[in-house]
Amino acid sequence: MTDHDIPVTEDELHAYVDNELPAERSQAVQAWLSAHPEDAERIRAWRALGDALNQRYGAVADEPVPQRLELDRLVARPRRLIWGAVAAVLLAFVIGSGAGWMARNAWANEIKPIDALRDEAVTAHRLYTGEVRHPIEVSGSEDHLLPWLSRRVGTTLRAPDLTKFDLRLLGGRLLPGITAPAALFMYEAPSGERVTLYCTPLKAPTTALLYKESGSTASVQWTQDDFGWVISGPANKDKMKTVAAAAYAELETR
Repeated sequence: MTDHDIPVTEDELHAYVDNELPAERSQAVQAWLSAHPEDAERIRAWRALGDALNQRYGAVADEPVPQRLELDRLVARPRRLIWGAVAAVLLAFVIGSGAGWMARNAWANEIKPIDALRDEAVTAHRLYTGEVRHPIEVSGSEDHLLPWLSRRVGTTLRAPDLTKFDLRLLGGRLLPGITAPAALFMYEAPSGERVTLYCTPLKAPTTALLYKESGSTASVQWTQDDFGWVISGPANKDKMKTVAAAAYAELETR
């Protein structure tokens, strides 16, 4: 069996993003991605997240070592202080090393909650709307979808009725979220166009509906009652704001 015949694993996909695979396995992964568009979309989403992290924190890896972290000073300190300094150095190393998920979690608290909310929601939207076979975990037609997600997220959830916009509820899935579990609902139009609604607990001030575009993806986000919400879909300002306003109005009555 040649390297190209060996199935590609999840770990290899992550290593491919971080440029840590041997050349022969990189070629095998490239061939795999050509035949598996859903995995190719995941790679694009991971790289987008890595680029965002590097843009925001990449300069940390190039900064000179502060005097308080120089080896001679550390040796002279009590052991408990040394471990704190080592942890700080390790965090700086992680940020400079690529798009690993450790960096994603380690620095989540350094980003404004409202920005982190949108980044997580849009990344999830891009990742799962590109899935062909498994865009959702539980179908919208199954009775346990809402009780399951409500129990895990910590509030009584409702999936807004968006049929007047020709958007049918496909179903939903549970995600890790920023600091707590998150729910993702997915809707689909007859054309195949998909819109997602992301919800997670979020300690942040209440905001109005905020629209933002990133490439071909648009999002409308808001926070209320210690929860954050994001509607993501195609970059069409009028449509997305109208859909988000309808979802907001329906959820406000819950």
